[in-house]
Amino acid sequence: MKDIKKLFRNLEQNLRQSSWFDDGWDIYNRGPYLQLYKENWYNQNQGGVHFETYIEAPQLQKKEFPVHMHAEEDCPQQQRFIEAFLALEADRIKNWKGYSVIGEGYNICSRTLPLNFKNLELRLFEEFNRLRQLEASIDAALNKVA
Repeated sequence: MKDIKKLFRNLEQNLRQSSWFDDGWDIYNRGPYLQLYKENWYNQNQGGVHFETYIEAPQLQKKEFPVHMHAEEDCPQQQRFIEAFLALEADRIKNWKGYSVIGEGYNICSRTLPLNFKNLELRLFEEFNRLRQLEASIDAALNKVA
């Protein structure tokens, strides 16, 4: 059994060392749970727009874990934001292997990955790098509704 908290600390360190990170990005990491977001995404209390993943007891038991994009209750005009964002990005997300567009509640898109510890930090890093490509459209949709 791998140390999930250590794995997430290493992932956080790798993200923070990325060339793009200093451009207003931030991380909330509480051990087996991590969010990546930009400072202007209303996520100061972890309830705005963010990308997240977690590997807790239920995920360990199922041997799979999710990677999500959420727009939670602190996101202004939450439903309008989700609609505006998906109008820009739904097609791209649908073309990403394993991703599904949800667009209901606060769930925007999601992918479930098998919990195989081989290269797990690298796989998570790649997922967050893929999701961060949505940055400009998130900003555009927030500007449209806020």
